[in-house]
Amino acid sequence: MNLAFYFVVCYLIGAFPSAVVLGRLFRGVDVRQHGSGNAGGTNAWRVLGWKIGLPVMLLDVAKGVFCAVGVSRLPFGAVPVDAGTLAVLCGVVAVIGHVFPVYIGFRGGKGVGTAAGMLSATAPIPVAFALGIFAICLFTSGCVSCGSLLAAWTVPISILLLNRLTSIRHPIALLVITLALAAFITITHRKNIVRILQGKEKTFPKLQLWRRWTGH
Repeated sequence: MNLAFYFVVCYLIGAFPSAVVLGRLFRGVDVRQHGSGNAGGTNAWRVLGWKIGLPVMLLDVAKGVFCAVGVSRLPFGAVPVDAGTLAVLCGVVAVIGHVFPVYIGFRGGKGVGTAAGMLSATAPIPVAFALGIFAICLFTSGCVSCGSLLAAWTVPISILLLNRLTSIRHPIALLVITLALAAFITITHRKNIVRILQGKEKTFPKLQLWRRWTGH
């Protein structure tokens, strides 16, 4: 029962629709009616510009961090898992809240930013690898969705390799959860995957620094 309190609080925090609230507050625009129709940071950046898109992304990341390292430490009583596992579970519930927010009819973002926030607090080294992959993909292709998918799968692969090849140890529960999150993020990006395969996915040419530097 005590575990349910943590999950309810984290869901409600994760469900806060950053893109919709900031879009309406500062631009009078509902981002769900424009661009990809997604209530996430990438669409907010595309529709509203970086001055709104960046704060949206930061807020989405903050939701994951806060639930993992803040809410998980609240004194809601004894729970049947250790502190590390509870932190991961709280972050996962925040991701679910972000994707299916009760406040706006369960039409939210795709969970990448909030998941990144949770993982940065619970698995910083794998996240650092994932950010590197994301940056490489972004600077070479300008495709945010492609970078997000690759980064999502980099985390569990990194955890597995670190556990096997180094003295660093991550709990098996974290490996299972990051695999599930990667699969979940892949499912939420299924339309993007189709557009990528068709060559129709929208990109951000200004972020393709590789082409600007090399002229190709």
